[in-house]
Amino acid sequence: MVSEGPLILVIDGYPKDDRENLAGCGMTTAGDLYVAMLSSICPQARFEVLFPSDPDAALPDGVQIGDFDGVAWTGCSLTIHDNTDKRVRRHIELARAAYMAGVPQYGTCWGIQIAAVAAGGTVAVNPRGREMGIGRKITLSPAGRGHPLYQDKPTTFDGFVSHFDEVTHLPPGAEVLAGNAFVRVHSLSVDHEKGTFWGLQYHPEYDLYQMARLIYCRRAALTNEGFYTDEANALEMVEKFERLYANPDDMALAWQLGVDQDILNDTVRQTEPRNWLERLVLPKMR
Repeated sequence: MVSEGPLILVIDGYPKDDRENLAGCGMTTAGDLYVAMLSSICPQARFEVLFPSDPDAALPDGVQIGDFDGVAWTGCSLTIHDNTDKRVRRHIELARAAYMAGVPQYGTCWGIQIAAVAAGGTVAVNPRGREMGIGRKITLSPAGRGHPLYQDKPTTFDGFVSHFDEVTHLPPGAEVLAGNAFVRVHSLSVDHEKGTFWGLQYHPEYDLYQMARLIYCRRAALTNEGFYTDEANALEMVEKFERLYANPDDMALAWQLGVDQDILNDTVRQTEPRNWLERLVLPKMR
């Protein structure tokens, strides 16, 4: 048995301006969402949060990425296929360093894109546009049905989503674990160099309240893209999500929104990060 919990590096990729904008809309910052989720699963875990999009971001003196038991990547507002953005290159270099050090990695949205690109894959804009709100009928592939990331997860489920980009070409050592009609690669396992990365395009760290606040923050853009008839219509959805979050037993509202336990139940929704901790991170410490 280990004397203390795993040390996990949480990489919050959002630039400072975007973090402040989302916080101003009532969202919890991505790094804090991850710490809350992972600590609820593993209360003894210890965390360091890094913001590599900030120019002065650095690990504490004397600490290397190989000193961590796991690396967890949040979502991010950057575009990973922008080769001119120095911040993107810093992210990719961090992921490659973790692969080289053999540190287990996990990530959502931006995380699955980091997993692919850092190992030699490709990410591009989805020609279908934005997938937003609740991604429907995410279904495990044959590889996913037998993969430890999805132990105790339903074969088909919904998940919170907000993204334009998608993985288009897999790197060597990658397996597609889940997808839906909108995105072929909703989940990916990558074995590269000495490391393993389990990544998702959807967001188990979100709940209905966080998604409501994100919709509120992006209501003008979502209206322009046709998700809502006008901003008042967007605010109606915000109100419904927040009301169901506060009253998860309101089955009439859940039915009207098409929401089931894969969204409402934290244990079901966060099966994947739990399996990552239990199957990759904790065994590394023993």
